Amino acid sequence: MYRKPVQPVLVVVAHGSRDPRHAATVHALVRRVRRLRPGLRVETGFLDFNVPSVRGVLEALAAEGVRDVVALPLLLTRAFHAKADIPAVLRDAPSRLRIRQAEVLGPSPLLLTALERRLYEAGLTPADKSSTGVVLASAGSTDPEAIAVIAEIAREWRHTGWCAVRPAFASASLPRTEDAVRSLRALGCSKVAVAPYVLAPGFLPDRIARGAAEADVLAAVLGPAPEVARVLLERYDAARMPMAAAVSA
Repeated sequence: MYRKPVQPVLVVVAHGSRDPRHAATVHALVRRVRRLRPGLRVETGFLDFNVPSVRGVLEALAAEGVRDVVALPLLLTRAFHAKADIPAVLRDAPSRLRIRQAEVLGPSPLLLTALERRLYEAGLTPADKSSTGVVLASAGSTDPEAIAVIAEIAREWRHTGWCAVRPAFASASLPRTEDAVRSLRALGCSKVAVAPYVLAPGFLPDRIARGAAEADVLAAVLGPAPEVARVLLERYDAARMPMAAAVSA
């Protein structure tokens, strides 16, 4: 009798924060993922501050007899956490688990759509695009690859019709949000909007919000936007394909 292969469990690996809004937003996003893919088991683990920990989730799955796991970093760029912290945690997972680390969420055209969704929810309209300068405000990183990705996203987004798009960073890199806002004013944009390229509220997103004091529009964080949930599933599917091929071989 043919039995359909069991899908790998999706373990969403979030950073964690002392700010309770962070975990609440992560859980809201995971609930949306579950609604989009009924039948897929999705668990959430945190690297720090919140429970359950990634290690605890993986140990519990192994104890249940789960074999295959896709670990998906809830990150927008491939910086230190994706390159070092998460692989280290996964290496220490129970040996019975076959774990594949999925790619980070960004860059993705769906994330640009989510950014525009948040800007329109904050009061802009498509008719405002050509006269509005946008600050693409990310958390920041010491990793040059991550910084280069943010700059490239800003260049790509500019070509969709905005007056201008400038990258900004809440930490580790320059310019800061407030400086990017002023540069867009000086450029002559009629309106200036700040689009936080972050997934959940917390210390650095709050810093972005303070830096947006002189902007006309401040969008919300990406959070559980439907486009973000779709990106999670795209990354999951790409990671599980080699696992499925190995099982059927």
